[in-house]
Formats: sequence, structure tokens, C-alpha cells
Amino acid sequence: MSLAAPNSSIQNHQRIIIPNKHGEKLVGILHQSGTGTTDIVILCHGFRCSKDINLIVNLAVALENAEISSFRFDFSGNGESEGSFQYGNYWTEVDDLHAVVQHFRESNRVIRAIVGHSKGGDAVLLYASKYHDIKTVVNLSGRYDLKAGIEERLGKDYLERIKKDGFIDVEKRSGSLDYRVTEESLMDRLGTNTHEACLQIDKECRVLTIHGSLDEIIPVQDAHEFSKIIPNHKLHIIEGADHAYTNNQNELSSVVVSFIKETVDQNRGTAS
Repeated sequence: MSLAAPNSSIQNHQRIIIPNKHGEKLVGILHQSGTGTTDIVILCHGFRCSKDINLIVNLAVALENAEISSFRFDFSGNGESEGSFQYGNYWTEVDDLHAVVQHFRESNRVIRAIVGHSKGGDAVLLYASKYHDIKTVVNLSGRYDLKAGIEERLGKDYLERIKKDGFIDVEKRSGSLDYRVTEESLMDRLGTNTHEACLQIDKECRVLTIHGSLDEIIPVQDAHEFSKIIPNHKLHIIEGADHAYTNNQNELSSVVVSFIKETVDQNRGTAS
């Protein structure tokens, strides 16, 4: 596997398939640390992405180098996983994440943290608002107001157009079809309220939000809005970083790993 870290063994990477509640196969890669602990971190990708994007792979490798296992997977309808891609689907992705959490719990693993980038950041926050069973959550560049950013992607008068035709086709730069937005999936996004959800996150749940100051897709102000309403929250702005942290991967990985290690080390100390 070419994605392995230079110093890691290929035997430490295992492809795992987990069924979601609809019976669709979710495909992921387990990065197993060499320490033999049961601790694991789950990594969630963003919109129209997959478990194999640089940001997610780099985080998995950084955690592996810190002797923390992780699992990166494709949400249904994305990457290698089964299912059809849907534009909204926020709570469906929460269900997918829950299926993954349950799988590892049944395998006697301890989920120390969930980490999500962009749309995945919203997924981990929504998960924490609903399930209250994971005490460390990392939101990388999640969107605070899901009503924002739609016009940039779908064009003006998108509501009128989708009510008239029932869908909007989004094209690639080449002019070919990229994906279709149905009225149902658009309403799913518009009906998902991250503000109300974040108010339901337990005070015992540690939440870290990281955002790039030069994010061109989701404004950095969204991170400050999360900081205002999530009770046990830490905010870290990476100066000069774009949405994908293109030139800031090392700082991103360092901040994420340090935050997660606080939880892991504390629990390992308690166990000993």
C-alpha cells in the first residue's frame, strides 16, 4: 500500500468492511499501532471526498507514529463504500459513523476520539449531540450554518429551480455531470440545524475546532460560532491555511495528535 508511512509496516494496515444500518458495505482502512492497545480514533472525510485524501491519510499516519490506532472509512455513496451519493445526508452519515463505532466496540476496542473534516466535521459534532458516548471530538473546518454555501455551489435561485424541476445537476469544469442534487437532499441539508445540535453536546465532551484563517470554502468565522455555543470547547486557528490545509499538514496533524494524546494518556494512566 503506497499510503503507508515510510517507517510503518504494511502489516499494520488492514482493510475492513462494516455494514451500515441499511446493509450497505462501508469500506475502511485500520491503521493499527504496534503497542497492542485497544484505543482507536475514527477519521471522517468531507463532501465529495474519501478516506484516501491526503489530509485524512496524513492524520492516520501521524496517529500511528504517536502509537495510536485509527480507522479511516468512506461514508455510504462515497469512495469504495456502497450506496448512492446524496447531497445532504448529514444524519445518514451520523448513522454510518455509529455503525463503525458499534463495530469496534463489539471488537472490544475503545473509541478515544472521532475526527471529521469539513462535512465530516459536522458529522462528528452531530454524532456527539445525539449519542453522548465519545468524550473527545475534533471538528476540522466544519460548517456552522448549513444554509450558507449553497448558492455558491448551486447558483442563484436554486430553490425556485429545484422546486420547478425536482433536481439540479452540478457539472464538472469539463461540462460533464458531477452529481445530482434532489429536492429531498437539499431539504435535508436545509433542515439540519447544527446550532441546536451543538447545544446538546455534553459538558464532559472535549471538543476541538481547527480552522484555517484563509479557508476559501467555509469562512473562519464559522469556527468562532462553534466556540460560542459548545460548552467544553477549544479553538485553534491555523494562520494562512486553506480549507484542505494544503501547506499546513504538519501543524494540523501536530495539533490534532496532541489533543487526542491528552485523552489517551490520561486514560492509559488511569488504567495502569
